[in-house]
Amino acid sequence: MHGVKWLLLVWRCASVCGLDVYIAAVYEHRSVLNLMPRVRPTRQEALRHMMKNLDIYQLQVHEAGRQGAKIIVFPEDGLYGFNFTRDSIFPYLEPMPDPTLVTWNPCLHPRKISDTEVLYQLSCLARNDKMYLVANMGERQTCERSDPWCPPDGRYQFNTDVVFDAEGSLIAKYHKQNLYFEDSFNTPKRVEHVIFNTSFAGRFGIFTCFDILFYEPAVSLIENYGVKQIIFPTAWMNQLPLLSAIEFQQAFAIAYRINLLAANQHHPEWQMSGSGIYTPAVSHYYYNVDSSEGKLLVAEVPIIHSLELPMSQVTSEFLERYNYIAPSFSQLQEKKVMMEQLQPLSSTMLSQVDDPSGTFHAPMMYDNYTFVLMTGQEGNLQVCSNTLCCHLAYRHRHKASNLYALGAFDGFHTVHYTLYLQVCALVKCAGSTFDTCGQSTTTASDIIDFKLWGNFSTYHIYTEILAAEMKLYRADTNEWLDDNFYMTKQGMSAGLVTAALFGRWYKRD
Repeated sequence: MHGVKWLLLVWRCASVCGLDVYIAAVYEHRSVLNLMPRVRPTRQEALRHMMKNLDIYQLQVHEAGRQGAKIIVFPEDGLYGFNFTRDSIFPYLEPMPDPTLVTWNPCLHPRKISDTEVLYQLSCLARNDKMYLVANMGERQTCERSDPWCPPDGRYQFNTDVVFDAEGSLIAKYHKQNLYFEDSFNTPKRVEHVIFNTSFAGRFGIFTCFDILFYEPAVSLIENYGVKQIIFPTAWMNQLPLLSAIEFQQAFAIAYRINLLAANQHHPEWQMSGSGIYTPAVSHYYYNVDSSEGKLLVAEVPIIHSLELPMSQVTSEFLERYNYIAPSFSQLQEKKVMMEQLQPLSSTMLSQVDDPSGTFHAPMMYDNYTFVLMTGQEGNLQVCSNTLCCHLAYRHRHKASNLYALGAFDGFHTVHYTLYLQVCALVKCAGSTFDTCGQSTTTASDIIDFKLWGNFSTYHIYTEILAAEMKLYRADTNEWLDDNFYMTKQGMSAGLVTAALFGRWYKRD
C-alpha cells in the first residue's frame, strides 16, 4: 500500500504541478425555443428551428477560435429546447453510428448516412475552426421486436452528447443515463463510461446534467477509470441553497481535483444560468439572471493527465478513497495543534457547545432538516440527524445583522428523485424569523469566519461556499481529521449565504 501512496503522490505532482496548459471554451446558450413543443413539426420545420441555434453556435465557435480555444462545449438541449413529447421530438432526432466501430467525418462524407443534417453542420463547425466540439442532441435508433427492451414504437430515442475532433470526425457519443423528467428519451440498456482522447490534452470523460448527482457514470469515470478532465453539458435549474449550478460544479471539481468544463442553458425565467471552467485551483464561472443574452467563457486550463495504473495495482478501496490518504499518528497530532491555533476559531471556543436543546425542524429543498439558530457574535454549535452530527465554530467579523442556522440531514431525499444524503449546512435564513431558514436567498451581509465539520459515513463529500450575489469561494482547508470531515474559511469579502458539506452516500441509494 505504501508503494501505491508513493505513486499517487508522484502522479498528483506530475499532473498538477506541470506547466502544460490549453485554452477551453464553454458557451452558456439561450436556446431559441419551439413555442409549441408538444406539437409534432415536420422534419423541415425542425431543421429550420435547429439552424437558428446552429447559427449562434457558429458565431461562438469562430470567437472561441479567435481566442485560441482547442475545445468548445455547448449545453444540453441547446439545439431545440425543452418540454417535448416522445412523438413531437422525433423530427429533431438523427441516426448516428457507434464511433468506436465506424470512422465517419460527416463534413467530408455527408451522404454516408441519411437524415444527418445537424451532424453535418456540427462536424463542419469543428473542422472549419480546427477545434474539438461537444454538443448535445437527440438520437434515434431502430430496434427489433425481438429486443425485449424495444419501445412499442420500434425505436430508441436518446439524449446524446456528440464529440467531434478538430478535423470534424465523430469520435465519441454518450447516452445520458439519469434522465430528469424526460419522457421523450429512453435510458440506455447499460451505463456508458465514455472516454475520448484529444491531441492537445489527453483523455476526457463526459456525462450530462443530472448524471453528476449519481455514482454512475459520473464518479465512476473518475474513481474507476482515472479520468481527470470532464465535459459536462447541462440544462440545470438552480435550486438554492445547496444545488445552484455553479455551486455544485465547483464543489465537484474540488472534490476530485479535476478539470470540469460545464456549459449550461441560459433561461433565467426557468432559473437556468451557471456555467464554468473549473480547475483544481481556479474557477472561471458565469451566473447572470438579469441578462437575456448567452455568454462565452474562455479560459486557460492546466492539463491533468489521467490516472492510468495497472488494475492489478489498484484495490477497490484505493479507487474509492484515493483523495484521502490516512495520516500517521504524528501527522494527526500536528493537525490537532494547527486546528487549535486557528484564529479566531480558538480551542477555548471549541471546548464549549451552546445549548443543544433549541433545535427545530424545517424543510430545505424538500428534506426535513434539523436546525439550530446561530446567535451572538461567536460561538460553537452542534446539531444531529440520525447518525450524523454537525459542528460549527464561528465568529462574525462585524456586528451580526442576518439570521443564520446550522442544519443537519441524514436520510433519503425522495421528492422527484431518490438520493441518500448526509449534509451539514450553515445557511442564511431568507428572513428574520426561524421559519425562513432553509428557503432560497442570494443576499447576505454578514462576514463570518468558520469551521464546519461532521462525522460522515461516506467519503464522497462536496464542499460548498456561496456568498452574496452568487459569488463562489473555496475553503481554506477541507480534509479528514480522525472520524470527521471538516472545512474552514476566513477572510471572505462578501456576505455568507451558504457553507455546506454535501455528502452523498451512493451505496445506500
